[in-house]
Formats: sequence, structure tokens, C-alpha cells
Amino acid sequence: MLNRYIIERNMPGVGAGTDQDFSQMAGKSNQVLNDLGSNIQWVHDLGSNIQWVHSYITDDKVICEYLAENEDLVRQHAKLGGFPADKIMKVKHVCDPTTAEDDFSAIKGTKTQDRESFLTS
Repeated sequence: MLNRYIIERNMPGVGAGTDQDFSQMAGKSNQVLNDLGSNIQWVHDLGSNIQWVHSYITDDKVICEYLAENEDLVRQHAKLGGFPADKIMKVKHVCDPTTAEDDFSAIKGTKTQDRESFLTS
């Protein structure tokens, strides 16, 4: 089972980067993920057990979301890519507007049986 992780990368001035800079960063991360099929067994195992979801770039930080089997895989990916991984946090719960299901039933006028059906109706 893959767990969700948030990674905080301190990268002073990163927000001033260009589209080309961000493309290169994404390309490097993708390259590490794609190259994980090498003959080194732990590297091969890493590839099937970690997925990059997306990243948010602020002035001085990159906040990334990954799905991974464990925190060590996230650290290994960062090391192979040459990225900082200053703080890695395992997500315990995801809260979004659908978490307030009772509030949605009031909006719709009937009890919501399925959050997905509400969102797609």
C-alpha cells in the first residue's frame, strides 16, 4: 500500500525560476523515476513503490506530494535526484469540501449517500 507524503524542500529563490527551470526540475525527477529500472535491486524496487503526484512552488520552497511505500523511498528519490528533502511528513488524513458531508446534504436538500455522486451530479 502506498502512503501519501508531503515533502518540504528549502530552495531559496526557486520561485523566481523560469518555465524552463521548472521543466528541467520536473524532467530530473521524472528521469530518476524512469531510470529506477536499473540492475541495482533496491533502485528497481524504488520505482514500483513511489509516484510523484505534483509540486507547489513558492518564493523559497517547493512543496511536493508523493505516494510511496515508506519515507525511506522518498529520501532515496530525493538523494538520487539531488533534491533537498528538508522535511518529510506522512499524511494522516485528507480533508476537503466533501469531508463536510452533512453540510452538502443541506445544500442539496437530501442526505448525500455518496460523496462522489454529489460531486458528479
